[in-house]
Amino acid sequence: MISVRKSQERGHANHGWLDSKFSFSFAEYHDPAFMGFRALRVINEDVIQGGGGFGTHGHREMEIVTYVLEGGIAHKDSLGSGGVITPGELQHMSAGTGIRHSEYNASATTQAHMLQIWLLPSKAGVTPSYSQRAFPIAEEHNLLHLLASPEGRDGSLEWVADADLYAAQLDAGTKIEHAFGGRKYGWVQVARGAAVVNGEPLTQGDGVALSEEAEVSILARKDGAEVLFFELG
Repeated sequence: MISVRKSQERGHANHGWLDSKFSFSFAEYHDPAFMGFRALRVINEDVIQGGGGFGTHGHREMEIVTYVLEGGIAHKDSLGSGGVITPGELQHMSAGTGIRHSEYNASATTQAHMLQIWLLPSKAGVTPSYSQRAFPIAEEHNLLHLLASPEGRDGSLEWVADADLYAAQLDAGTKIEHAFGGRKYGWVQVARGAAVVNGEPLTQGDGVALSEEAEVSILARKDGAEVLFFELG
């Protein structure tokens, strides 16, 4: 079964310094039909103006990743971790029993564009942790790069969620396929460009939920595509 979440149907909030679109209910945007999908709880597409950002705030019992599309995001947290996340890198926090952090546009003059993603943890009460790693997504096209997994396998970041996260940049006309293993659900988010996912044409900002499908098939349309794929339990 396939269910499409169109970009224009997402929640939206514009605070001047921050323009956000919400695939699922978040903050003041609430839609009981879109509270998440399986462990996937939040996909926010954020455009942050130069000098803007999220001041220090706390999280608990959530797996949080940041995927940057443009610019850089400066991170600091209560564990003493810090750095700038740029395109091609994935930042991960296990909030666990509690963590505080801030995220700002690393530039005072140019905008940053990112996806902020939360997943429900598969285990409660873990010790908070932070990790960040670069992946050759832009250099190695037409491949699903494994970014995060419960076991941290194949060089991916290890998280506390019943999910694998992949990303790919595809050349126009290229198709990639991935057979589901032990898990039966998936979500594909089109971060840039346009793609056809299991026969459904999608454009930037669209997402699609996959349930009980044998595989996911992603075909880049003429303008190419950058996609995230979540394999979910």
